[in-house]
Order: sequence, then structure tokens, then C-alpha cells
Amino acid sequence: MAAVVALSSLLEGRQVWRSREAPALAGDQPTGWKALDAILPAGGWPDAALSEILLPADGVGELQLVLPTLARLTQGKRSVVIVAPPYVPCVAGWQQRGVDMRRVEIVAAADKDVLWATEQCLRSGSCSAVLVWPHQADDRALRRFQVAADTGRALALAFRDRRHLSNASPAALRLELEATPRAQIWVRKCRGGNAPSQPVPLSRHVH
Repeated sequence: MAAVVALSSLLEGRQVWRSREAPALAGDQPTGWKALDAILPAGGWPDAALSEILLPADGVGELQLVLPTLARLTQGKRSVVIVAPPYVPCVAGWQQRGVDMRRVEIVAAADKDVLWATEQCLRSGSCSAVLVWPHQADDRALRRFQVAADTGRALALAFRDRRHLSNASPAALRLELEATPRAQIWVRKCRGGNAPSQPVPLSRHVH
């Protein structure tokens, strides 16, 4: 009969290999905000994954946050889809920020169809990024977004009310946008590392 040996003695004697957490690999999806990229484990958006952007209200600068990404993707001749936005994008303003609007598609969907339309776009493999404001998304819907983003190798950017911050989320990245007293971003969750304790200013001067 084999002798029972305490695991601690094996570890101390270096007879058992102890794994280390693999470092997060740098991705190729920078946000375009240097200060934000510098504190994110992947150096930007987690690739082929769901990122949540939590807001105090719609229209507080969330598009300013993602426009550098949309400009980079569309200039690279990659398609971007926007599902049921709360406001019609300002074409001239987006073009001024470098977005090639010929690569941007807007999907008009009723509330009951937003989740389905978003999942189909993410899963299709033809979209580099899908933006959505899902008012009725629960944990199950968000998990489907995550799986669809991984399947279609797309960025899923979901803009949600910050009241959802207290709820667990399958998103690889969760950012909270504050509008007052100044525009800044808190990293509330990031896959591959700990969330920083300080916010990042959201200003064109640091873009």
C-alpha cells in the first residue's frame, strides 16, 4: 500500500511542479486611448470578446471612447455594425474622426429583436465589431454575445446602464464611464489582470 505523503512537503521539496498563471498576451485591438491601453492587460480591447461600457445615461461620451477603434477598423476595410443605436450617428462628425462610413452598417431592430440581431452579426464572421445598446439583456444574453463574438472573431461592444455594475457579467472587459465632474473611465473588470484603482481621463488631449 502506498504511503500517504503531505502535499506541502512535496511542494517544499520541489518534487511537484507548481504552475504559474500565464501572462496575458498583447492583442491587436488598441482602443486608441494611450492611457487606457497602457493599463489594460491586452493593451486594448480583448479580441473576439464582449466588452461592456457602463453609462450613467446615453449620450455622455461613449461614442467618443470607441470612435478611434471604428476609424482604425474601417480604414482597414473592415465592416462595423451598429445595432439599434439610441441616436442616429453624425456622419460628418464620424468622418472627421477618421471613420470610413462606407464600412459602417446600421441595423434598425425592434427591442424584441435587438439581442437576436446582435448575436447573428457577431457570429457571422463578416463584422470586425458590433455595437449595441441592449436594454433587455440578462446574463444568459450576455453569455451568448460572448460566445458569438468568439465564434465570429469580432469585438462586441455593449453599452449598458451602470446600474448593472453590481451584477456579475461574463464580459471580458467592463468599463464604467463617468461624465461628471469630468469625463473619465474606470476599469471595473479586465480579463488577465486586476482592475486598476485609478480612473483614466477621457479627453482628446490624451488621445
